[in-house]
Amino acid sequence: MITHDVQRGLDVLVGLLNTAPDVCGREELADPAALHGFLVRHGIGGAKPPAGSDLAGVLRVRSGFREVLGAGSVRAAVELVNALILRAGTTPGLAHRDGPGWQVRHYAAGGAPADDLAAEMGMALAAVIVAGEWERLRRCAAPGCARHFLDLSRNRSRRYCDFRTCGNRLHVAAYRNRRRTGSGGMTAAPAGGAETGFPVPVPPARRSS
Repeated sequence: MITHDVQRGLDVLVGLLNTAPDVCGREELADPAALHGFLVRHGIGGAKPPAGSDLAGVLRVRSGFREVLGAGSVRAAVELVNALILRAGTTPGLAHRDGPGWQVRHYAAGGAPADDLAAEMGMALAAVIVAGEWERLRRCAAPGCARHFLDLSRNRSRRYCDFRTCGNRLHVAAYRNRRRTGSGGMTAAPAGGAETGFPVPVPPARRSS
């Protein structure tokens, strides 16, 4: 079970990760104005427009979370998440939003956008690690797409960041390949099309004694 608060933090995390140039082909946070737009869309920070120093801080936080998701073990990821949260200086409190009503929010004492993001995303990541749902954070399985997404399907079966684009593109390619080869059966997925989660291994289940 992923609560609304946790899902919101994960949505912000996915959105931030997908702004990187190696994911979307260009730097989407190229200047403070672009950062301001991102913060407004995700309801982070106050009304004051961010400055150049704020942008530098957010880019450092983005790099930090990329490091978390590339950690070689859950323990290593936990240490990195803890460090990000500690540097942000979080303070839990309540905030009201239209729709979901009251929510638990983790505020950064300094109020800088980078601290607010680190607090929001770090606590969301901590929650999914505790719940054993880490593998729901994934990269798109479509070849040539590196976008991140959060899989909220019941059986963790989602493979593409967007079925209407990446998913449909692969299905059309598979259909054309079957027509070309004259095969009416199922064909193997294209190279690189296997479902890909972040490379943080899940501890094996304990054997019953």
